[in-house]
Amino acid sequence: MPRIICFDIETTGFFYDKGDRVIEIGAVEIIDGRVTDKTFHEYVNPDGKIIPAESYMVHKLSNEFLSDKPKFSALAQKLLDFIGDSPVVAHNGIDFDFPFINYELNALGLSTISRDRQVDTIQIARNKIFGPKSYTLDSLAKWFGISLATRADSHGALIDAEILAKVYLELEAAAAGESIADIIQKQCDAFSAVPKSDGNFPRREFDVPADELAAHAEFIDKNVKDSLWKS
Repeated sequence: MPRIICFDIETTGFFYDKGDRVIEIGAVEIIDGRVTDKTFHEYVNPDGKIIPAESYMVHKLSNEFLSDKPKFSALAQKLLDFIGDSPVVAHNGIDFDFPFINYELNALGLSTISRDRQVDTIQIARNKIFGPKSYTLDSLAKWFGISLATRADSHGALIDAEILAKVYLELEAAAAGESIADIIQKQCDAFSAVPKSDGNFPRREFDVPADELAAHAEFIDKNVKDSLWKS
């Protein structure tokens, strides 16, 4: 098994393209199927971005606590040096962690984590594990019998990265020996197969039963004033 990095971030909110910032980064190293003692962990000054109360309740990181911490620009290269050219694993990473961290890196003109190195454990779990009712990191950890005692009070990037590494190794075993390259390729293929919002979508027409059309028309008459359906 190659060297692999599992990482997690905490942020001020959900939308990097609306000004939210990374405020904590945690990463751990896996070599030959074992989690090593080599880690990366930094708290990050959000550079003036106010942390809303709902975000604080998740990670318990305040603007006051982060006020003397380095800004992302001061530690970005250190993060890239730690990652190196290894595959990078994140949970729900395709939708959240990778776009967020790449936005920060790109803003500094630095190399980003390319799509062919991104591994998303939530996608692996959905394809390989059919027991849990949900595929959150917590749910998967409980499913595999991994202790969550270290995150009893709040989320933390390094704590979650350590839990993620253990979950990833369990998922890799469940993937019946698939290589990292195979997993990444399957995720890239699945991502590419999803039509994008600016694509040319084929027009599809469906026959609607007369009784459903009548019921719809009755509903519009009773509940919608100046309906566009009638215009």
